[in-house]
Amino acid sequence: MEVILLERIEKLGQMGDVVSVKSGYARNFLLPKSKALRATEDNRKHFETQRAQLEADNLKLRGEAEKVGEKLDGLSVILVRQAGESGQLYGSVNARDIAEQVVNGGFTISRQQVELAHPIKALGLYTVQVRLHPELSVSVIANIARSEEEAKIQAKTGQAVLTIDQEEAAQAKIEAEKIFEKAEDAEEAEAIEAAAVEEAAEEEAAAEAASEEAAAEAEEPETEAEEEEKTDV
Repeated sequence: MEVILLERIEKLGQMGDVVSVKSGYARNFLLPKSKALRATEDNRKHFETQRAQLEADNLKLRGEAEKVGEKLDGLSVILVRQAGESGQLYGSVNARDIAEQVVNGGFTISRQQVELAHPIKALGLYTVQVRLHPELSVSVIANIARSEEEAKIQAKTGQAVLTIDQEEAAQAKIEAEKIFEKAEDAEEAEAIEAAAVEEAAEEEAAAEAASEEAAAEAEEPETEAEEEEKTDV
């Protein structure tokens, strides 16, 4: 079936394009969702009369989506789930679950906007696309863990926590990094203090040298006067 696209459709075309699609896809999705019209002669003429308004509406909606996208892009949502030691979930995480967490984060989206090819069935960090507009999608991070604490560790290390031993090892690594950072900060502070002491010593030495030079210059006229006095005698 040939249809006229009323908006950009991934892998099909742009607004106004006439494309050929399977009849079932058109009847069950494109036509009832008002994403396309049957490519009849009357519909072609009707579309051309409405094209300017449709493009203006599309531009406005895209602008609104961009404003939301600036805040939503990169959002990390935590989904706490039970899992075995191998990291396999007792169940799965689907588009609806992710959409609900994004909504809890203060955004308004539906599960249809979450682009997830298959349900997630293991612990870890997953980058998921959320389509805000036919021409705009953003990324959110689904952090799936057994607990809030494990989720924090996963966010810090960038790796899934599969076992208790791994959790303890990851936590130990984080603590070690904190200690190392503190040591580096202390070392930097000592270096800054030493540099300040050295600079102060140099300034003091320069001041003493300047003082001695000034004293020497002050003595020179007195010496010349004494020599003149001796000559007169």
